[in-house]
Amino acid sequence: MSVPRTRFMSMSGWGGYLRHDCEVYRPEALLELQEIVGSGTTGSLISRGRGRSYGDAALNEREGVILHERLDRILDFDPETGTLHCEAGVTLAEVIDLFLPSGFFPAITPGTKNISLGGAIAADVHGKNHHRDGTISSQLVDFRLLTGQGEILTCSRSENTDVFWATLGGMGLTGCVLDLRFTLRRVETAYLHGDTVRTKSLDETLDQMMEHDRDYEYAVAWVDCITGRRSLGRSVLLRARPAAVSDLPNALQSAPLEVRRPLSLNFPFRLPEFFLNSMSMRLVNQVYYMKHKTQSALIDCYRYFYPLDSVENWNRGYGRRGVLQYQLVLPLETCRDGILKVMGKVTAAGMASFVAVLKSTGPANPGPLSFPVEGVSLAMDFPNRGERLLTLLRELDEIVLENGGRTYLAKDSTLDAETFRQMYPRYEEFLEVKGRVDPDCRFSSSLARRLELVP
Repeated sequence: MSVPRTRFMSMSGWGGYLRHDCEVYRPEALLELQEIVGSGTTGSLISRGRGRSYGDAALNEREGVILHERLDRILDFDPETGTLHCEAGVTLAEVIDLFLPSGFFPAITPGTKNISLGGAIAADVHGKNHHRDGTISSQLVDFRLLTGQGEILTCSRSENTDVFWATLGGMGLTGCVLDLRFTLRRVETAYLHGDTVRTKSLDETLDQMMEHDRDYEYAVAWVDCITGRRSLGRSVLLRARPAAVSDLPNALQSAPLEVRRPLSLNFPFRLPEFFLNSMSMRLVNQVYYMKHKTQSALIDCYRYFYPLDSVENWNRGYGRRGVLQYQLVLPLETCRDGILKVMGKVTAAGMASFVAVLKSTGPANPGPLSFPVEGVSLAMDFPNRGERLLTLLRELDEIVLENGGRTYLAKDSTLDAETFRQMYPRYEEFLEVKGRVDPDCRFSSSLARRLELVP
């Protein structure tokens, strides 16, 4: 069988900041994928789902990238247990489209549904309910992994356990996830009870989160990183619980699992950079803050979980030089002072974010490269300002390290190897597993070389 191949293509992550030429493969069946991995025609390979990691996790400069978009079959579903068996190229959006009408919804979902399930495993994604339900690992039954040696391993909590945990958060470096079984959650409706609370400062925001987030299934806060002084960290807290059929108005009770989706808009071009200034950011933040009043209301799952998905290519709004997302997590004992220092540094630099999100996080899982630890996570989007922004992000790394935290590899574009090793002190456990299942380093990426996870 000949190895399917395209020409070298210029590719980037979702942020559009880093762009690399890669040799792209697009297999349509397992045999083709095995031929690609076993052929040795390119120095190394990395899997790519839907390209939603921000930086270079799914890039492999001058070497191979495997697109899994055609390896996307639904294989089986057990309605008694909610267990879905599917290939790794299936997206969360496809799962929702197929199974929400029957009363099933992903138990763990990040802020976009446009990700592949293989990518969700590689990044060990979490959502607005990590404080109660953990990462996607908590819903996984098992998955099959194609290693660099051509072996297919079934990985679970009881079989190849160390490979299971190394792959969760391992950014594709242990091999190709072929298929997986995971459990969907039963839901009565496609709606949630949403409680909106507006706060006036970071202290009030964190007090609210610590005292009340545990009372809700889902909790997230939009936070203002621009307004300084006493209003620094003012927020809009958005908490929710699943709604039952009896909670819906009469007009919705006849079809509780149907929902009118938001109109899909499209960002047609990249904004000129002069639009991305501190004045426009302050205006957007002020409008968002004033628009959201403290109230309770019914909200559909699309508007609550995936507000940005209603605007296709929204990343173009950050201009032709792209956007860098910086997501950190700090442990409970240092999160208040650490986040205040981070926000103060961002505000002083005059490069605040249009979008900044605070979330409570629960205990860490056994994955050596899994991101969340018990505490608070903060994610910020920054228009690319060149060396000024890179200097700021290095300064933020220092604050995160001083406070015992780490940054998220799925969002990262700039971390250096030494800082990575300090943030992820269990990296040697990961390298031991990788060295065993992929001794020839068949799987590599631009991110892996930057962090010195591979030669």
